[in-house]
Parts: sequence; structure tokens; C-alpha cells
Amino acid sequence: MTKGQVEAKISEAVTKFEREFMGRGPKQIKTVIVEDLIIIRLIGFLSKSEQKLAESSQGVELIKRVRSNLFENAREYLESLIKEVIDVNIISIHSDVSTKTGEKIIVLTVDENLEQKFDK
Repeated sequence: MTKGQVEAKISEAVTKFEREFMGRGPKQIKTVIVEDLIIIRLIGFLSKSEQKLAESSQGVELIKRVRSNLFENAREYLESLIKEVIDVNIISIHSDVSTKTGEKIIVLTVDENLEQKFDK
């Protein structure tokens, strides 16, 4: 597989994860591999009710807490989906949500340089 094909397959896996565990998929998703990092940007993943809730500071806090807990509870499943695509060990996974832009960023570190593993 080429690097672009791997990035597309990771995006598909994350979209599947978001639909199954978070209730809906993003409007757009982009995955970029940089050496031993996988950076995934999800755009338009907040529901209409979450967007409305995000209008207050308490709502923002609630969304971040709920989304973070959901993500942590399903982390192993997400890691298994991604590992099926890249077949390397995942060292760490980080995630953050912007209620202002409706974006989510997921960053994974792995134990190999993926740019060298896959053809460009």
C-alpha cells in the first residue's frame, strides 16, 4: 500500500469508530502520516444539540467531559481498528475537541517510521 492509501484506510477506520461509538461520523476527515505520528482531523463531528449546548461555558465543559469519557472507554477498539491497517504497535493516543470550530484532533504515536514502511 502507498502512504496515501494507508491514510485513507485509517480515515475509514476512524469514521467507523465515530459512527459506532460516538453516534455519528464527521462531515470530513483527513489523516496525515508524519514519520511515527498519525494525525487525524475530523471536521463537523458535533451534533446539532451539542452545537447548541456549546453556546455556554458549562455546555462546553460538559461536551468535552462526555466526549473524552466516551473516547477513553472505546480507545482499545479504536486502536485495534487502526492496528489492522498499519500493523505496528501504538505507543500513545491523544484526542481533543474544539467546540468553537466543531473539530476533533486525534494524534497517535507508533513504534515505527510509517513513512519508511509504506511507499509514497
